[in-house]
Amino acid sequence: MNSTSLSFIAKSIVIFLFINSSTQGVVQYQIEGALGPESFAFDALGEGPYTGVSDGRIIKWHQDQRRWLHFALTSPNRDGCEGAYEYDHAAKEHICGRPLGLCFNKTNGDLYIADAYFGLLKVGPEGGLATAVATQSEGIPFRFCNSLDIDQSTGIVYFTDSSSQFQRRNHISVILSGEKTGRLMKYDPATKQVTVLLGNLSFPNGVALSEDGNYILLAETTSCRILRYWLKTSKAGTIEIVAQLPGFPDNIKRSPRGGFWVGIHSRRKGISKLVLSFPWIGNVLIKLPIDIVKIHSSLVKLSGNGGMAMRISEQGNVLEILEEIGRKMWRSISEVEEKDGNLWIGSVNMPYAGLYKYSS
Repeated sequence: MNSTSLSFIAKSIVIFLFINSSTQGVVQYQIEGALGPESFAFDALGEGPYTGVSDGRIIKWHQDQRRWLHFALTSPNRDGCEGAYEYDHAAKEHICGRPLGLCFNKTNGDLYIADAYFGLLKVGPEGGLATAVATQSEGIPFRFCNSLDIDQSTGIVYFTDSSSQFQRRNHISVILSGEKTGRLMKYDPATKQVTVLLGNLSFPNGVALSEDGNYILLAETTSCRILRYWLKTSKAGTIEIVAQLPGFPDNIKRSPRGGFWVGIHSRRKGISKLVLSFPWIGNVLIKLPIDIVKIHSSLVKLSGNGGMAMRISEQGNVLEILEEIGRKMWRSISEVEEKDGNLWIGSVNMPYAGLYKYSS
């Protein structure tokens, strides 16, 4: 376990606190043979976190043993799935699975999983091989299931399918093309029916249900904004913009101190800002015989453009910012999960999960 340096800026009280890696920082919990702890979930007993990684496994952190242990799989096909992540797990994601969003139903202990290739699945509290509960809606197959949240009072699962055209291993093409085929949906376990709540979305990503269950906050990655979709009250069925962000949002989670944590993959600046300002550039790039995902990853490394996270209020005001200073160990931040005075930090491309001791 190593420590990196982050800056934590509490804008609500205008205090700037720079964490020095020699005294305080982020503890790294290394993951063996894989990378990309994209999202976190804790079970009804508060154990975990659980997270999905690049080789298709869902693993659980065991605090007493100080290590990650296997919990579940989303695909029965494991040939060539395991081994060093340097061999590029992305090439076999469609075979091995790529679990992204996770959330427990706290009543029955089932873990619901948004797998980028196999749709919406669930696995019991003992783990094992997950089973599919939904793979399409309105005759359109899920191509890129991404994030989810559960209404614990009803068991209804709210989840996103980021694109009907591109799969996760081509996620940069979703942004470059400017396509709007993403959907926000709900799955009702009582009826086993999937309902489309919103369509024509630009890379819908993270979802978080409000504490009172009146609305959902939705991260729309391409447009760098947070949307609110009303489920109840007189505004039910309407949508509004809550916040415009300085970068590309990934997951969003409720904070026990109020508001929501938004993981921001990277800032919208430089080449990415130019391309998004002129969509024709992106459409030309994705048609070229090049690996646009690897090129994008290399450009991010060269630019030193690391990830960040923001805690925003229900009204969209920025309350706190978590951002690395100095050496960029965190090339991206996919999620921040706040629990027991700590911030668990996820990333789609790092071989460890981070733990920032917020209470300190």
